[in-house]
Amino acid sequence: SCVPHELPHVHSRFCVLTDPFLFIRGRFSVVKRCDHQGTKRTVAVKQVNKKLMRRDRVTQELNLLQRLQHPHIVSLIDTYETPSSYLPFLIFALCFRADQGRLLDYIVSWGNLTEEKVACYLRNVLEALHYLHNCRIVHLDVKPENLLVAHTTSGQPTVKLIDFGDAVQLNSAHYVHPLLGSPEFASPELVLGEPVSLTSDLWSLGVVTYVLLSGASPFLDESAEETCLNICRLDFSFPRDYFQGVSQAARDFVCLLLRTDPGRRPPAGLCLQEPWLQAGLGDGRARAEGCLDTSRLISFIDRRKHQTDARPIGGVRTLHYITSIFIHNPYFLQGCRRSNTFQTLHSGTVWPVLED
Repeated sequence: SCVPHELPHVHSRFCVLTDPFLFIRGRFSVVKRCDHQGTKRTVAVKQVNKKLMRRDRVTQELNLLQRLQHPHIVSLIDTYETPSSYLPFLIFALCFRADQGRLLDYIVSWGNLTEEKVACYLRNVLEALHYLHNCRIVHLDVKPENLLVAHTTSGQPTVKLIDFGDAVQLNSAHYVHPLLGSPEFASPELVLGEPVSLTSDLWSLGVVTYVLLSGASPFLDESAEETCLNICRLDFSFPRDYFQGVSQAARDFVCLLLRTDPGRRPPAGLCLQEPWLQAGLGDGRARAEGCLDTSRLISFIDRRKHQTDARPIGGVRTLHYITSIFIHNPYFLQGCRRSNTFQTLHSGTVWPVLED
């Protein structure tokens, strides 16, 4: 296992750099861009607040990161533990310039976003997920904030997956993960408290794809409960104003991932073979030319920065709310293409199986 060694004066070892692109505040931690005082190497330092996150969860993240080596997954260099409220310090390799950081910040800063670039970014993430899933590891928190952009030695941008605080190794088929924070990128099985699977990450990537193409969130509503409701009934569309100029192949890729049945979502390896993601397209499913409208991404980024993700949601209150909608609102059920089979979820609650 990966055990952080004690370093009471860790702050004396690192100089925090002023960089808005690389100051990231999560539910239980903050990430800062720092210079190592001895080697002058630029690193990312993640400080985990032990008052908010249990020690066993921190240890679980460290143990996972210690085993992972992939060009599209952030590399763990070292860990330090302090007697203060922050424990431990996770030191990550960093090769970002001042214009790099979170994927959406990078896109807005540089502009000129095309479907080809979106497909390239998604290939990077899918390669990371394919690697993780081959190790039976599910990330469970794939969202724009956990995608960082770096540049390779050739100068090409590359996306790296970060934040393994929710990641788990699936040793059984019945692992239920608590839903924390906004359900905006959560899969239906996560929302409903059902066992998660490797393809839970593919649903989240489908939502990320929708956001990259349009600057809008497909399921977001005025409350967490209504957002969960939209997710469970697969209530989304491709508004003309948001998707004007977006190819049908790109929309088809979104629909391929946003399937309520986890078993019907393709694994990451098969997604990588999708024609829309390939560099050379020979079957006529060409990407749209021209730049995508990124103006809505600015307000999307601002909203996400100011929302609070530290509270648990779901549980009995949300499930009872959604169940009451199913049972007492026939109009709602008309929007779901459903089978006649039912399954029991919590405490005997009968829930219709949604099919897309």
